[in-house]
Amino acid sequence: MTSNVSLKNSEIINMDTKSTMLLPLSVYVKQAIEQYLTQLSGHEAIGLHALVINEVEKPLLEAALEHAGYNQTKAAKSLGLSRSTLRKKLEQYNIS
Repeated sequence: MTSNVSLKNSEIINMDTKSTMLLPLSVYVKQAIEQYLTQLSGHEAIGLHALVINEVEKPLLEAALEHAGYNQTKAAKSLGLSRSTLRKKLEQYNIS
């Protein structure tokens, strides 16, 4: 008999044992990139690295800030950035 498995955020939850295993974020990133490339329908992908970084960095900064209660020092620490680098990136993405 196979276990019931459902996805919740970045976790796999085995419904039979109620145990949880975190999925790496890379699984979701790869899936999203593969879907994007499929949507190109054979057209050449140009500047994919910059595109992905720009698409991922802004929501990453926003989520880190929210998680830190909008405390830039705490958000910078959780991101592994200096506070000044975080402030530059917030300005770059027009995040207040």
